[in-house]
Amino acid sequence: MIDRHEPPRDSSGPPRGRLDRFGSPGGRWTAFLAGIAVCGLVVVLLGAVTPAGPMPMTERDVRTAVDRALASQVPGPALSQLVYDAIRPSIVFVKTDRFDAEQAPAQGIGSAVVVTTEGDVLTALHVVQGSRSIELTYADGSTSGATVALERPDRDVAVLRPDRPPTFAIPATLGNPDSLRIGAEAFIVGHPYGLVGSLSSGVISGLERTFRRPESDQVLGELIQFDAAVNPGSSGGPLLDRRGHVTGIVTALLNPTEDGVFIGIGLAVPIDVAAGAAGLPPH
Repeated sequence: MIDRHEPPRDSSGPPRGRLDRFGSPGGRWTAFLAGIAVCGLVVVLLGAVTPAGPMPMTERDVRTAVDRALASQVPGPALSQLVYDAIRPSIVFVKTDRFDAEQAPAQGIGSAVVVTTEGDVLTALHVVQGSRSIELTYADGSTSGATVALERPDRDVAVLRPDRPPTFAIPATLGNPDSLRIGAEAFIVGHPYGLVGSLSSGVISGLERTFRRPESDQVLGELIQFDAAVNPGSSGGPLLDRRGHVTGIVTALLNPTEDGVFIGIGLAVPIDVAAGAAGLPPH
């Protein structure tokens, strides 16, 4: 007899479980809650490993970063260093044997600059005038006797020709003295007091100067005035511009005393005048 209040039984399997109020078996409710817990845990873990947004930099942070960047910068070489490197292969040391005012043997020194690939050098005439012998020492260390190939007393310039040209003679680049202005950079490289390859720097302090040599009353004109230091042994060396180009040949220093040391005024023959007097192209 069938009880109308009981559901029919399926004789082919185990009895069906009681349904919960969501219409799912009771075991699925536990799984659903476990899934929610797992999702929450994942969110927490993601929050822990995900990087936070960038923190705003403080003024101190900015200054520190700038200081570090500036400290890492390697400054370029100084202008004077570039000028020296450009002219150094062309500088020549001049040594002379002569008689002094009392006709006693004496030695003199001066400077010169290479102006041809054959090793000819341009210098001040008074450096070698009256010499019994002249010896040139080039930048590579080679030495040679020399003779005066050309001289212009009215310009105090001379061209010396070596007896044995150096293996590699590197002529200097001649500049344009017409481009010089008062206040422009001025560099001198020579051998003051025998200190080989010395550099001094200053500015062009005057143009179109005139100078009378006290020992001969010779008057030189159209000279360039500068305040880069020169001393005995500097004569005949090059006056250089900021590119290392020769703009003049050192001819004199002014000093109201008889000490013969530099007090701030040097003079150079413009290179176009010196080169023209020596039969060379001006620049």
